[in-house]
Amino acid sequence: MGETKSFFTYKKNELYCEAIPVRQIADAAGTPVYIYSSRQIADNFAAFHRALGSYPHLICYSVKANSNLAVLRLLARRNAGFDVVSGGELFRVLQAGGKASRTVFSGVGKTASEIDYALRSGILMFNCESESELRLLSERAHRLRKGARVGLRVNPQVSAETHPYIATGLKEHKFGLEMPVAEELYERAQQWPGIRLVGLSCHIGSQIQNLSPFAEAMGKLISMAQRLRKKKLAVEYLDAGGGLAAPYRPEDSPPSIQAFAKQALDSVRGTGLKLLLEPGRSIVGTAGILLTRVVHTKSTGRKKFVIVDAAMNDLLRPSLYGAYHEVRPVVCSQRETITADLVGPVCESADFFAQNRELPPAEAGDLLAIFTAGAYGFVLSSNYNSRPRPPEVLVEGRRWRLARRRETLRDLVRGEKK
Repeated sequence: MGETKSFFTYKKNELYCEAIPVRQIADAAGTPVYIYSSRQIADNFAAFHRALGSYPHLICYSVKANSNLAVLRLLARRNAGFDVVSGGELFRVLQAGGKASRTVFSGVGKTASEIDYALRSGILMFNCESESELRLLSERAHRLRKGARVGLRVNPQVSAETHPYIATGLKEHKFGLEMPVAEELYERAQQWPGIRLVGLSCHIGSQIQNLSPFAEAMGKLISMAQRLRKKKLAVEYLDAGGGLAAPYRPEDSPPSIQAFAKQALDSVRGTGLKLLLEPGRSIVGTAGILLTRVVHTKSTGRKKFVIVDAAMNDLLRPSLYGAYHEVRPVVCSQRETITADLVGPVCESADFFAQNRELPPAEAGDLLAIFTAGAYGFVLSSNYNSRPRPPEVLVEGRRWRLARRRETLRDLVRGEKK
């Protein structure tokens, strides 16, 4: 990520996370297992804060990227803000010691009960994405005699040039309001009870590799804010979203955190707008790996397969997006690499981590590390094929601890009745 170093390194041909050999974690916690570097998370967050300097800002970590309580607590202790998209994520933030007063609630489908929970908690702001949602928020706030600060999420008609599943800034996407509609609603809703419109929000998508669309979207929102101010309407906040890419391939060179922040500052400087950013992947993506053990190897005559104990239910991104994750050995050897598919035991042909990839030489019992798995890894996991979900481990220098225990077979049927 440019100015932040990696805390996953090889020492004497063996993979370490900070000062811990990951093989030691595998021996104690079993595999598959997610391993997170606390130093990497803290450094990435600090890089955002440092790059934004003295300009009025709040970095709202995007909880959907990785919602483990230990990760949230690490960030809360550094006075992070949070961006949530459900009542459950808000609950996690509060359980981890995060402040509701530094939390923004986004998302297109907030229910009445989620809105009530957020109002009672006293969150900083709701990012509303439709007139229907804004009316519901007004009704709930008025009924509970709570005041709600609101930012309208604008769909700026800017393409993030990313995978269609994680693009959010065009007319065909479900997110936000078209700019003319948002501008008219901002003015019309001024007198609605229970709410106070205080800002504008946008988020054009994830895995942004090019800062030009980001700058274009911010420019459109700032122009809108200036038009609203000319009508004597208050606009205090500009929420520019997140979406900065993480490097998944060795050759990837996404914009640095510093460049992303500089672009945001260049856009807002002189406007008097308080800046909100919602990074997620760029804080935790490179801070995590999924450690897995080879179970079998197999050849059909036409193809080789390396079968591991992790599966698509543990890390869905390759199956869902065709996403690339680098695969490295935990202990390097002198054996030649092989070309094979890296697959799991789930009964789906889509259960793969790599296809026709040059892979480390692998035999049953070998450990492999799937990199850049700290974001959208465990949070997308499931119990498909009745597979217990893996543990999560947080490394803190020379110590490591379980941040989530491995699920048991009894966990699979908890809540069910015969």
